[in-house]
Amino acid sequence: MTTLEALMNAPAPASAWVLERDCQETGLDPQDIRDEMARRIREMRDSIERGLNSSAKSITGMVGWNAKGLWDSPDALNAPLIRRVQAYAMAVNEENARMGRIVAAPTAGSAGTIPGALLGVADHLGIPDDRLVDPMILAAGVGKAISKRMFISGAAGGCQAEIGSSAAMAAAAVVELLGGTPRAAIQAASMALMNTIGLVCDPVGGYVEVPCVSRNAFFAVHAVSAAQLALAQLESFIPPDEVLGAMAAVGRMMPAELRETAEGGLAQTPTGLAVTARMEGRGEEGGKGMIELPMA
Repeated sequence: MTTLEALMNAPAPASAWVLERDCQETGLDPQDIRDEMARRIREMRDSIERGLNSSAKSITGMVGWNAKGLWDSPDALNAPLIRRVQAYAMAVNEENARMGRIVAAPTAGSAGTIPGALLGVADHLGIPDDRLVDPMILAAGVGKAISKRMFISGAAGGCQAEIGSSAAMAAAAVVELLGGTPRAAIQAASMALMNTIGLVCDPVGGYVEVPCVSRNAFFAVHAVSAAQLALAQLESFIPPDEVLGAMAAVGRMMPAELRETAEGGLAQTPTGLAVTARMEGRGEEGGKGMIELPMA
């Protein structure tokens, strides 16, 4: 079974080790896998472009303008990498909320984290898309190792299982993109995981919009931060597979109310409840359809 420790101790580059074993398991040709990964990168790129150029509301009306609003705003912190990573991540998730085509990586609710971090860093540094294929293969290997220990869904283990997994995958990918060792890549993944343990899944109304869109922006930056620490040779004190085991255990401890049921957290705030009632046609005005919410 592929484990984070096995990935960490793989010969460099770790993506080649992942690809070799995947071909052994599936019987697929390596070039076919690389071509498919390149196609997914193009899909990510397309969803980013659409998201950055649209302020159309989602079906619920809760999101839709955030990515474009950030992208078009002055860079108050003079931190172009952070703004790019955040905007890319939100662009993808708002496209998902508008029922646009995205790549679930590993889920729809966490789809913005990997493109936000990986494509954001690549564009910031002027790295072409053909160099993203190998990092994406490693990201897939990390996701597979995580999935062997716990379910990658908010319903099973809270948002830690979704956004934590995507942040770990993204962190490892960024490290490989920037020439880091397999050990550094998996240490980055471990640090990304350990700092998402306990995160609940509490979407307002049950829709992966609030807080999911902004959460992807935050955790795309989180992934880049983990990569930067690992590239500086900082490591997780707890071994990666033990971190993963701890996250899985916490997920099992979580009550159902905190696992994508909209029965806890932000979904149960007065505003969250009121919005949910309006979505279901139980508001004061009655009726159904898109709800009207302020755009700022």
